[in-house]
Amino acid sequence: MSDYRILFNRPYVSGKEFEYMQEAAASGHLSGDGQFTKRCHALLEAATGTARAFLTTSCTHALEMAALLTDVGPGDEVIVPSFTFVSSVNAFVLRGAKPVFVDIRPDTLNLDERLLESAITERTKVIVPVHYAGVGCEMDAIMELANRHNIVVVEDNAHGLFGKYRGQPLGTFGALATQSFHETKNFTCGEGGALLVNDPALIERAEILREKGTNRSRFFRGMVDKYTWVDIGSSWLPSELLAAYLYAQLEQREDIQARRARIWHYYQEHLSDWACQHGVRLPIVPAHCEQPYHMYYLLLPSLNVRQALIAHLKAHGILAVFHYLPLHLSDMGMKFGGRPGDCPVTEDISDRLLRLPFYNAMTEAELAAVVEAVRSFDGWDA
Repeated sequence: MSDYRILFNRPYVSGKEFEYMQEAAASGHLSGDGQFTKRCHALLEAATGTARAFLTTSCTHALEMAALLTDVGPGDEVIVPSFTFVSSVNAFVLRGAKPVFVDIRPDTLNLDERLLESAITERTKVIVPVHYAGVGCEMDAIMELANRHNIVVVEDNAHGLFGKYRGQPLGTFGALATQSFHETKNFTCGEGGALLVNDPALIERAEILREKGTNRSRFFRGMVDKYTWVDIGSSWLPSELLAAYLYAQLEQREDIQARRARIWHYYQEHLSDWACQHGVRLPIVPAHCEQPYHMYYLLLPSLNVRQALIAHLKAHGILAVFHYLPLHLSDMGMKFGGRPGDCPVTEDISDRLLRLPFYNAMTEAELAAVVEAVRSFDGWDA
Protein backbone atom coordinates (compact mmCIF):
# COMPACT_ATOMS: atom_id res chain seq x y z
CA MET A 1 0.00 0.00 0.00
CA SER A 2 1.22 3.51 -0.81
CA ASP A 3 1.89 6.01 1.96
CA TYR A 4 0.20 8.63 -0.21
CA ARG A 5 -3.53 9.24 -0.44
CA ILE A 6 -3.03 11.30 -3.60
CA LEU A 7 -0.42 9.93 -5.99
CA PHE A 8 1.42 11.93 -8.63
CA ASN A 9 -0.07 9.73 -11.36
CA ARG A 10 -2.72 7.02 -11.67
CA PRO A 11 -3.13 4.98 -14.87
CA TYR A 12 -6.52 5.59 -16.45
CA VAL A 13 -9.06 3.25 -18.05
CA SER A 14 -11.27 5.14 -20.50
CA GLY A 15 -13.81 2.37 -21.12
CA LYS A 16 -13.10 -0.17 -23.85
CA GLU A 17 -9.49 -1.12 -23.13
CA PHE A 18 -10.16 -4.65 -21.88
CA GLU A 19 -12.94 -5.26 -24.40
CA TYR A 20 -10.52 -4.46 -27.21
CA MET A 21 -7.77 -6.56 -25.64
CA GLN A 22 -10.14 -9.52 -25.55
CA GLU A 23 -11.02 -8.87 -29.18
CA ALA A 24 -7.34 -8.84 -30.07
CA ALA A 25 -6.75 -12.09 -28.20
CA ALA A 26 -9.71 -13.73 -29.93
CA SER A 27 -8.42 -12.67 -33.35
CA GLY A 28 -5.49 -15.05 -33.10
CA HIS A 29 -3.01 -12.26 -33.92
CA LEU A 30 -1.13 -11.05 -30.85
CA SER A 31 2.15 -9.94 -32.44
CA GLY A 32 2.63 -6.48 -33.87
CA ASP A 33 1.00 -4.76 -36.83
CA GLY A 34 -2.40 -6.40 -36.49
CA GLN A 35 -5.76 -4.67 -36.81
CA PHE A 36 -5.48 -2.55 -33.65
CA THR A 37 -2.01 -1.33 -34.58
CA LYS A 38 -3.39 -0.34 -37.99
CA ARG A 39 -6.31 1.46 -36.34
CA CYS A 40 -3.90 3.41 -34.14
CA HIS A 41 -1.80 4.31 -37.18
CA ALA A 42 -4.84 5.51 -39.11
CA LEU A 43 -6.16 7.55 -36.19
CA LEU A 44 -2.80 9.23 -35.55
CA GLU A 45 -2.34 10.01 -39.23
CA ALA A 46 -5.84 11.46 -39.57
CA ALA A 47 -5.64 13.47 -36.34
CA THR A 48 -2.19 14.97 -36.92
CA GLY A 49 -1.83 15.01 -40.68
CA THR A 50 1.50 13.19 -40.58
CA ALA A 51 2.43 11.18 -43.68
CA ARG A 52 2.85 7.94 -41.71
CA ALA A 53 2.66 6.87 -38.08
CA PHE A 54 4.38 3.78 -36.70
CA LEU A 55 3.67 2.44 -33.23
CA THR A 56 6.79 1.48 -31.26
CA THR A 57 7.45 -0.16 -27.93
CA SER A 58 8.48 3.17 -26.39
CA CYS A 59 9.27 6.78 -27.24
CA THR A 60 12.92 5.83 -26.63
CA HIS A 61 12.69 3.29 -29.44
CA ALA A 62 11.00 5.83 -31.70
CA LEU A 63 13.95 8.15 -31.06
CA GLU A 64 16.38 5.33 -31.85
CA MET A 65 14.56 4.78 -35.14
CA ALA A 66 14.83 8.50 -35.85
CA ALA A 67 18.57 8.42 -35.18
CA LEU A 68 18.95 5.60 -37.71
CA LEU A 69 16.78 7.37 -40.28
CA THR A 70 18.87 10.55 -40.01
CA ASP A 71 22.06 8.55 -40.55
CA VAL A 72 23.93 10.20 -37.70
CA GLY A 73 27.28 8.72 -36.81
CA PRO A 74 30.73 9.46 -35.41
CA GLY A 75 31.77 13.03 -36.11
CA ASP A 76 28.20 14.32 -36.29
CA GLU A 77 26.69 16.71 -33.74
CA VAL A 78 23.12 16.77 -32.49
CA ILE A 79 21.70 19.83 -30.75
CA VAL A 80 19.44 19.03 -27.80
CA PRO A 81 18.18 20.95 -24.77
CA SER A 82 19.90 20.05 -21.53
CA PHE A 83 16.48 20.08 -19.84
CA THR A 84 15.00 16.85 -21.19
CA PHE A 85 14.83 13.12 -20.56
CA VAL A 86 17.99 11.18 -21.36
CA SER A 87 16.37 9.30 -24.27
CA SER A 88 16.41 12.52 -26.33
CA VAL A 89 20.20 12.29 -26.22
CA ASN A 90 20.92 8.56 -25.88
CA ALA A 91 19.31 7.67 -29.19
CA PHE A 92 21.92 9.70 -31.08
CA VAL A 93 24.87 8.97 -28.80
CA LEU A 94 24.25 5.26 -29.47
CA ARG A 95 25.03 5.97 -33.14
CA GLY A 96 28.27 7.74 -32.22
CA ALA A 97 27.06 11.33 -32.46
CA LYS A 98 28.11 14.06 -30.03
CA PRO A 99 25.36 15.93 -28.14
CA VAL A 100 25.58 19.70 -28.08
CA PHE A 101 23.54 21.00 -25.15
CA VAL A 102 21.64 24.26 -25.55
CA ASP A 103 19.81 26.14 -22.81
CA ILE A 104 16.05 26.64 -22.51
CA ARG A 105 13.83 29.69 -22.57
CA PRO A 106 12.90 30.97 -19.09
CA ASP A 107 9.21 31.27 -20.02
CA THR A 108 8.13 28.01 -21.74
CA LEU A 109 11.19 25.97 -20.64
CA ASN A 110 11.65 24.94 -24.27
CA LEU A 111 14.84 24.89 -26.33
CA ASP A 112 15.87 28.55 -26.72
CA GLU A 113 15.80 29.13 -30.45
CA ARG A 114 17.80 32.35 -29.99
CA LEU A 115 20.83 30.28 -28.97
CA LEU A 116 20.76 27.84 -31.87
CA GLU A 117 22.72 29.81 -34.45
CA SER A 118 25.80 30.00 -32.25
CA ALA A 119 25.59 26.25 -31.48
CA ILE A 120 25.57 25.19 -35.14
CA THR A 121 28.81 23.98 -36.73
CA GLU A 122 29.64 22.27 -40.00
CA ARG A 123 29.15 18.97 -38.13
CA THR A 124 25.59 19.71 -36.92
CA LYS A 125 23.25 17.12 -38.44
CA VAL A 126 20.11 17.15 -36.25
CA ILE A 127 18.22 19.52 -33.96
CA VAL A 128 15.91 17.94 -31.38
CA PRO A 129 13.28 20.40 -30.06
CA VAL A 130 11.45 19.04 -27.01
CA HIS A 131 7.94 20.44 -26.52
CA TYR A 132 8.09 20.70 -22.74
CA ALA A 133 4.76 20.15 -20.94
CA GLY A 134 3.15 19.98 -24.39
CA VAL A 135 3.74 23.69 -25.09
CA GLY A 136 5.21 24.12 -28.55
CA CYS A 137 8.75 25.29 -29.16
CA GLU A 138 9.16 28.31 -31.46
CA MET A 139 9.03 26.12 -34.54
CA ASP A 140 8.94 28.93 -37.12
CA ALA A 141 12.39 30.12 -36.06
CA ILE A 142 13.75 26.61 -35.56
CA MET A 143 12.61 25.38 -38.97
CA GLU A 144 13.90 28.48 -40.75
CA LEU A 145 17.32 28.00 -39.20
CA ALA A 146 17.36 24.25 -39.85
CA ASN A 147 16.33 24.64 -43.48
CA ARG A 148 18.92 27.35 -44.06
CA HIS A 149 21.70 25.13 -42.69
CA ASN A 150 20.34 21.85 -44.15
CA ILE A 151 19.84 20.31 -40.71
CA VAL A 152 17.23 17.63 -39.97
CA VAL A 153 14.67 18.40 -37.24
CA VAL A 154 13.41 15.55 -35.04
CA GLU A 155 10.68 16.71 -32.65
CA ASP A 156 10.57 15.01 -29.27
CA ASN A 157 6.83 15.33 -28.76
CA ALA A 158 6.53 12.94 -25.80
CA HIS A 159 4.47 15.55 -23.92
CA GLY A 160 2.62 17.15 -26.78
CA LEU A 161 0.31 14.83 -28.72
CA PHE A 162 -2.66 16.89 -30.02
CA GLY A 163 -1.02 20.14 -28.98
CA LYS A 164 -0.59 22.85 -31.63
CA TYR A 165 1.78 25.66 -32.57
CA ARG A 166 0.16 28.46 -34.58
CA GLY A 167 -2.67 26.07 -35.44
CA GLN A 168 -0.41 23.26 -36.73
CA PRO A 169 -0.19 19.99 -34.76
CA LEU A 170 2.99 19.45 -32.81
CA GLY A 171 4.98 16.60 -34.28
CA THR A 172 4.36 17.67 -37.89
CA PHE A 173 7.08 20.30 -38.34
CA GLY A 174 10.27 18.24 -38.46
CA ALA A 175 11.07 15.41 -40.85
CA LEU A 176 10.39 13.08 -37.91
CA ALA A 177 8.70 13.26 -34.52
CA THR A 178 8.34 10.90 -31.59
CA GLN A 179 5.44 10.26 -29.20
CA SER A 180 5.20 8.55 -25.82
CA PHE A 181 2.44 6.36 -24.44
CA HIS A 182 4.12 5.74 -21.09
CA GLU A 183 1.74 5.47 -18.14
CA THR A 184 2.43 9.09 -17.12
CA LYS A 185 1.30 10.47 -20.47
CA ASN A 186 -2.16 11.69 -21.49
CA PHE A 187 -2.76 8.48 -23.46
CA THR A 188 -1.12 5.26 -22.39
CA CYS A 189 -0.70 1.55 -22.87
CA GLY A 190 1.75 1.29 -19.97
CA GLU A 191 4.84 1.45 -22.18
CA GLY A 192 4.66 2.50 -25.80
CA GLY A 193 5.49 5.14 -28.36
CA ALA A 194 5.16 6.17 -31.97
CA LEU A 195 7.29 7.58 -34.74
CA LEU A 196 5.62 10.17 -36.97
CA VAL A 197 7.22 10.36 -40.40
CA ASN A 198 6.53 13.70 -42.09
CA ASP A 199 9.07 13.30 -44.88
CA PRO A 200 7.60 10.77 -47.36
CA ALA A 201 11.12 9.90 -48.55
CA LEU A 202 11.79 8.26 -45.17
CA ILE A 203 8.66 6.07 -44.99
CA GLU A 204 9.94 2.97 -46.78
CA ARG A 205 13.17 2.85 -44.78
CA ALA A 206 11.25 3.41 -41.54
CA GLU A 207 9.19 0.32 -42.36
CA ILE A 208 12.34 -1.69 -42.99
CA LEU A 209 14.13 -0.59 -39.82
CA ARG A 210 11.06 -1.40 -37.73
CA GLU A 211 10.86 -4.86 -39.34
CA LYS A 212 14.33 -5.91 -38.10
CA GLY A 213 15.95 -4.54 -41.26
CA THR A 214 13.86 -6.68 -43.63
CA ASN A 215 11.49 -5.77 -46.44
CA ARG A 216 8.77 -7.89 -44.84
CA SER A 217 6.11 -5.19 -45.24
CA ARG A 218 6.71 -5.06 -48.99
CA PHE A 219 6.33 -8.85 -49.09
CA PHE A 220 2.96 -8.70 -47.32
CA ARG A 221 1.79 -6.07 -49.81
CA GLY A 222 2.75 -8.39 -52.67
CA MET A 223 5.53 -6.08 -53.89
CA VAL A 224 8.24 -8.78 -53.66
CA ASP A 225 7.93 -12.56 -53.84
CA LYS A 226 9.96 -13.11 -50.66
CA TYR A 227 11.45 -10.91 -47.99
CA THR A 228 15.04 -10.69 -46.89
CA TRP A 229 17.51 -8.68 -44.82
CA VAL A 230 18.16 -5.35 -46.58
CA ASP A 231 19.22 -2.89 -43.85
CA ILE A 232 20.02 -2.60 -40.19
CA GLY A 233 17.07 -2.54 -37.82
CA SER A 234 15.50 -3.97 -34.71
CA SER A 235 12.23 -5.22 -33.23
CA TRP A 236 10.20 -2.20 -32.19
CA LEU A 237 6.64 -3.44 -32.75
CA PRO A 238 4.32 -3.44 -29.71
CA SER A 239 1.97 -6.40 -29.33
CA GLU A 240 -1.66 -6.18 -30.40
CA LEU A 241 -2.69 -6.27 -26.73
CA LEU A 242 -0.89 -2.97 -26.14
CA ALA A 243 -2.22 -1.49 -29.38
CA ALA A 244 -5.77 -2.50 -28.41
CA TYR A 245 -5.44 -0.81 -25.01
CA LEU A 246 -3.98 2.31 -26.62
CA TYR A 247 -6.64 2.50 -29.32
CA ALA A 248 -9.38 2.60 -26.69
CA GLN A 249 -7.65 5.63 -25.15
CA LEU A 250 -7.04 7.41 -28.44
CA GLU A 251 -10.72 6.94 -29.34
CA GLN A 252 -11.59 8.86 -26.17
CA ARG A 253 -9.10 11.66 -26.81
CA GLU A 254 -11.66 14.47 -26.63
CA ASP A 255 -12.97 13.30 -23.25
CA ILE A 256 -9.45 12.72 -21.90
CA GLN A 257 -8.26 16.14 -23.04
CA ALA A 258 -11.33 17.78 -21.49
CA ARG A 259 -10.60 16.04 -18.18
CA ARG A 260 -7.01 17.22 -18.23
CA ALA A 261 -7.99 20.77 -19.18
CA ARG A 262 -10.32 20.87 -16.16
CA ILE A 263 -7.48 19.81 -13.84
CA TRP A 264 -5.00 22.31 -15.29
CA HIS A 265 -7.43 25.22 -15.09
CA TYR A 266 -8.46 24.28 -11.53
CA TYR A 267 -4.86 24.59 -10.39
CA GLN A 268 -4.39 27.78 -12.36
CA GLU A 269 -7.51 29.40 -10.93
CA HIS A 270 -6.97 28.37 -7.32
CA LEU A 271 -3.22 28.98 -7.09
CA SER A 272 -2.75 32.22 -9.04
CA ASP A 273 -3.22 34.63 -6.13
CA TRP A 274 -1.15 32.43 -3.79
CA ALA A 275 1.65 32.30 -6.37
CA CYS A 276 1.68 36.09 -6.74
CA GLN A 277 1.87 36.55 -2.97
CA HIS A 278 4.85 34.22 -2.56
CA GLY A 279 6.95 34.78 -5.66
CA VAL A 280 5.98 31.46 -7.24
CA ARG A 281 5.77 31.26 -11.02
CA LEU A 282 3.06 29.22 -12.71
CA PRO A 283 3.24 27.74 -16.24
CA ILE A 284 3.39 30.15 -19.17
CA VAL A 285 1.50 29.19 -22.34
CA PRO A 286 1.92 31.67 -25.23
CA ALA A 287 -1.27 32.67 -27.03
CA HIS A 288 -0.10 31.00 -30.26
CA CYS A 289 0.31 27.63 -28.52
CA GLU A 290 -2.51 25.18 -27.79
CA GLN A 291 -1.35 22.83 -25.06
CA PRO A 292 -2.68 19.29 -24.51
CA TYR A 293 -2.58 19.79 -20.71
CA HIS A 294 0.19 17.31 -19.98
CA MET A 295 1.30 18.62 -16.58
CA TYR A 296 1.05 21.41 -14.05
CA TYR A 297 4.15 22.73 -12.34
CA LEU A 298 5.27 25.39 -9.89
CA LEU A 299 8.56 27.27 -10.01
CA LEU A 300 9.50 27.91 -6.38
CA PRO A 301 11.88 30.66 -5.21
CA SER A 302 14.73 28.26 -4.37
CA LEU A 303 15.82 24.64 -4.16
CA ASN A 304 15.38 24.65 -0.37
CA VAL A 305 11.81 25.92 -0.64
CA ARG A 306 11.06 23.35 -3.34
CA GLN A 307 12.33 20.51 -1.15
CA ALA A 308 10.44 21.85 1.86
CA LEU A 309 7.19 21.96 -0.13
CA ILE A 310 7.71 18.37 -1.32
CA ALA A 311 8.13 17.32 2.32
CA HIS A 312 5.12 19.38 3.38
CA LEU A 313 2.91 17.75 0.76
CA LYS A 314 4.21 14.30 1.71
CA ALA A 315 3.17 14.98 5.30
CA HIS A 316 -0.32 15.57 3.91
CA GLY A 317 -0.25 12.30 1.97
CA ILE A 318 0.34 13.98 -1.40
CA LEU A 319 3.08 12.95 -3.81
CA ALA A 320 4.58 15.85 -5.79
CA VAL A 321 7.83 15.45 -7.71
CA PHE A 322 10.61 17.44 -9.36
CA HIS A 323 11.63 16.83 -12.97
CA TYR A 324 14.71 16.72 -15.18
CA LEU A 325 18.22 17.24 -13.89
CA PRO A 326 20.56 19.11 -16.28
CA LEU A 327 21.96 16.58 -18.71
CA HIS A 328 25.09 18.64 -19.37
CA LEU A 329 26.02 18.26 -15.68
CA SER A 330 25.39 14.50 -15.54
CA ASP A 331 28.34 12.10 -15.49
CA MET A 332 27.83 11.34 -19.17
CA GLY A 333 27.09 14.94 -20.10
CA MET A 334 30.35 16.12 -18.61
CA LYS A 335 32.20 13.47 -20.64
CA PHE A 336 30.87 15.30 -23.70
CA GLY A 337 32.17 18.62 -22.43
CA GLY A 338 29.32 19.85 -20.24
CA ARG A 339 30.36 22.28 -17.50
CA PRO A 340 28.57 24.24 -14.75
CA GLY A 341 27.29 27.53 -16.11
CA ASP A 342 26.86 26.28 -19.69
CA CYS A 343 23.05 26.32 -19.43
CA PRO A 344 22.23 28.72 -16.59
CA VAL A 345 18.44 28.73 -17.09
CA THR A 346 18.34 24.93 -17.06
CA GLU A 347 20.49 24.80 -13.92
CA ASP A 348 18.23 27.30 -12.17
CA ILE A 349 14.88 25.87 -13.30
CA SER A 350 15.82 22.28 -12.52
CA ASP A 351 16.39 23.18 -8.86
CA ARG A 352 13.09 25.01 -8.45
CA LEU A 353 10.48 23.13 -10.49
CA LEU A 354 7.82 21.02 -8.76
CA ARG A 355 5.12 19.01 -10.55
CA LEU A 356 1.74 18.60 -8.86
CA PRO A 357 -0.41 15.45 -9.03
CA PHE A 358 -2.10 15.25 -12.43
CA TYR A 359 -4.06 12.31 -13.82
CA ASN A 360 -7.16 11.83 -15.95
CA ALA A 361 -9.50 10.58 -13.23
CA MET A 362 -8.46 13.15 -10.61
CA THR A 363 -11.53 14.28 -8.66
CA GLU A 364 -12.41 17.78 -7.56
CA ALA A 365 -12.03 16.65 -3.96
CA GLU A 366 -8.47 15.50 -4.68
CA LEU A 367 -7.71 18.74 -6.48
CA ALA A 368 -9.10 20.74 -3.57
CA ALA A 369 -6.96 18.74 -1.13
CA VAL A 370 -3.80 19.42 -3.13
CA VAL A 371 -4.57 23.13 -3.39
CA GLU A 372 -5.37 23.38 0.31
CA ALA A 373 -2.12 21.65 1.23
CA VAL A 374 -0.10 23.88 -1.09
CA ARG A 375 -1.71 27.04 0.25
CA SER A 376 -1.07 25.97 3.85
CA PHE A 377 2.70 25.75 3.24
CA ASP A 378 4.67 28.14 5.45
CA GLY A 379 8.25 27.03 4.88
CA TRP A 380 9.37 30.08 2.93
CA ASP A 381 12.48 30.51 5.07
CA ALA A 382 13.80 27.02 4.24
